[in-house]
Amino acid sequence: MTVVDNYTRESLAIDGGQSLKGEDVVATLNRIVAHRGLPATIKVDNGSEFLSKVMDKWAYECKVELDFSRPGKPTDNAKVESFNGRFRQECLNAHWFLSLDDAKVKIEEWRQYYNETRPHSALQWATPSEFA
Repeated sequence: MTVVDNYTRESLAIDGGQSLKGEDVVATLNRIVAHRGLPATIKVDNGSEFLSKVMDKWAYECKVELDFSRPGKPTDNAKVESFNGRFRQECLNAHWFLSLDDAKVKIEEWRQYYNETRPHSALQWATPSEFA
């Protein structure tokens, strides 16, 4: 699961595992909210982890609108799709992962590189952290 700020293009979280559930999404969102506050809206796809009752309850209790993309329309969430392409090309395809823990370490290192070192053309060649 990737969480990207659509304005700053910052990667706020990349969480992976065998199978992600709504509880995993809520735990990740709670970690982000503790540092950044609640967003008004979260753009999500139609994965089962986002359609779960626990996710719906969290959004209702936090007064956060869940804006679901239309099925089969990746352009509804183009910035995340673009991020996922870069993540796949620059991280997932560039590394061998020896275990889930090894993958988590390498992915987090890449996420920090993406936010703090890698310039972004749409941000006038600033990094997402600099732009924020």
